[in-house]
Amino acid sequence: MKSPDTQIRKILFVTLSNIGDVILTLPALDYLKSRFPMAAITVICGPRAKGLFAHGYLNEHLLVYDKHCPFLQKLQFLSKLRKEKFDAVIDLRNSIFGVFLLAPYRILPFLRIPKSSVHMKDRHLYRVVRAFDRPISLPQAPAQRSIFLSDNDRDYIKTLLTQHGIGENDRIVVISAGARSHTKRWGKEKYLALIHSFIDQAGIKIILVGEKDDAGVSSFISAQLKGRILDLTGLTTITQLACLLQKAALVITNDSANLHLASYLDRPVIAFFGPTDEMKYGPWSSHSLVIKKDIYCRPCQKAQCKFGHLHCLSLIKAHDAEAAVRSFLAQAALISRTPYPSPDFKRILIVRTDRIGDVLLSTPVIKALRQAYPCAYIAMTVAPYAADIVEGNPYLDEIIIFAKESRDKGLIGNFRFVRRLRRQKFDVCFVLHPTTRLHLLMYLARVPRRVGYNRKLGFLLTDRIVHKKQTGEKHESEYSLDVIRYLGIEADDNNPFMPIRQESEAWAETQLQNAGIRSDDKILAIHPGASCRSKLWPEENFASVCDQLTERVGFKVVVVAGPKDTEIAERILARMRHRAVNFAGKTSVSQLASLLKRCSLFISNDSGPVHIASALGIPVVAIFGRSQNGLSPVRWGPLGEKSAVLRKNVGCVECLAHNCKKEFACIRAITPDDVIKAVADFNYYL
Repeated sequence: MKSPDTQIRKILFVTLSNIGDVILTLPALDYLKSRFPMAAITVICGPRAKGLFAHGYLNEHLLVYDKHCPFLQKLQFLSKLRKEKFDAVIDLRNSIFGVFLLAPYRILPFLRIPKSSVHMKDRHLYRVVRAFDRPISLPQAPAQRSIFLSDNDRDYIKTLLTQHGIGENDRIVVISAGARSHTKRWGKEKYLALIHSFIDQAGIKIILVGEKDDAGVSSFISAQLKGRILDLTGLTTITQLACLLQKAALVITNDSANLHLASYLDRPVIAFFGPTDEMKYGPWSSHSLVIKKDIYCRPCQKAQCKFGHLHCLSLIKAHDAEAAVRSFLAQAALISRTPYPSPDFKRILIVRTDRIGDVLLSTPVIKALRQAYPCAYIAMTVAPYAADIVEGNPYLDEIIIFAKESRDKGLIGNFRFVRRLRRQKFDVCFVLHPTTRLHLLMYLARVPRRVGYNRKLGFLLTDRIVHKKQTGEKHESEYSLDVIRYLGIEADDNNPFMPIRQESEAWAETQLQNAGIRSDDKILAIHPGASCRSKLWPEENFASVCDQLTERVGFKVVVVAGPKDTEIAERILARMRHRAVNFAGKTSVSQLASLLKRCSLFISNDSGPVHIASALGIPVVAIFGRSQNGLSPVRWGPLGEKSAVLRKNVGCVECLAHNCKKEFACIRAITPDDVIKAVADFNYYL
């Protein structure tokens, strides 16, 4: 049998309708031109994509076919093509042309495509190559491109850039913020926030592009930036846009035709993906990155979200893309495809359901996981009272509340919670503090990889770490990080993160004003409560310290505490000689953070608010009692630089904890003068 290379003189190439889909077929067309350089290639495309071939190139002839035309017109079109007697019919549309146009070489209608060819451009290319050969592997892309970029188009773009002060040495970032489907459009407000993160870098010029239908999105962004960017939306043909993209240092885009055009031209691409499968339709240039959120239902590839929330796209924050943009613009080692370390976790659950301080000290784990898995979907399970600690954390996608005292109480409530986790389809969970209940729930939720400490039904975990927390050899935040270190994930920032909410800021401002405290007053906050009696410093000592500091430094004193400790706060206020403001039992955790943020000093028993104040950079004096290693300041002390820890050894051979026979002499041994001396070290004396 003769080789097809010598037999084929006329080829019909039937491409797809939408511009993006047509661009995905261009590597196959490039292959045909390279394989059969002497053949005449006729291209059939839809009306929207004709601009890709408008100038003509090599021997190809363009026929525009509207699939919505009358049936008689379709028959006439088919009859005309039959007279051409093509040697090869490459019908990527699977249309009537492939069925009724007989040719020696054609695409097989039920061809089995190898699993290695996942991306649509590769699948199209395989089908074309298979029409002539049995390929072992796909051929390399030829240097010659099917898009013809005329000198007029190049000159138009060059003139346009010059008129707007964009020179040859400027680094152009092209942003395509629109898309034909609403399920593919990342929020315009988020694009604006992302642009703000790099617009002031030297030599960076930002250009908005898109079709006329995208003008509303681009106009919003351009108006907010007031002339600092160039908006070319709807002002270029597709070939002129290609000339512009060739000059781009980076293209930032939704799942759109412009993504594929930039990929075809091999420009660096960052793409935001929602319900579409990026393995099939993602960017395919040498340097590219997909920003996505792998919620349990994606990629559904549906035109409408059946849940109505489109969380797969709406949960992507500007913060998720900022590091990638900086990396690309810094010409760092660029990556191909979405990066995941090994193992490849796309859906991650962090579990910590104890007190607010414990959860806050675990927040470095969230950031470390986000840095290791920038595109993963990361959720955290916490108790209801700790939700404010992680609500607003930029590295977290979802907070899952485990309300063991109410909604999730008892056997039925626990199984309801398990079903919820099963639906989420997490790949891995990190149980940061061991409890029998949590280990059992994670096992029943069928999370494939369960990492935690080997205590309290620890055998239900797949990956177990030796539990040594009771020795107090290091800080609790380090014990939490050890859980992810077990899988080779390191943290470059061990500082806890406490989010501040605008509504809480407004509340704190109003409350302090109503209490007669001015913005220039120095505020001392005290927290006399604690989770157990062994941590309670005597009330009279708190009153004495507050009075002395009011007289010597001029502090305005506020008292904070949880609802269970309001009586303690009231007794301290009654003992004080000077006026203080009582916020005990009157704040949420978020409001407490906003209140502490305005303080100049915080004095507290060993408790969660110590870590909130420390995370906010407030000078802290923390008062510790019991001598057990697992409760020591080494494990539970504040991490801030402006921190003082007071603790005294009273010679106990063994700490009896709640059964202390010495009336907690260890914490009573700390005097008001000890606290005053610690405060003096913060240079608060006049």
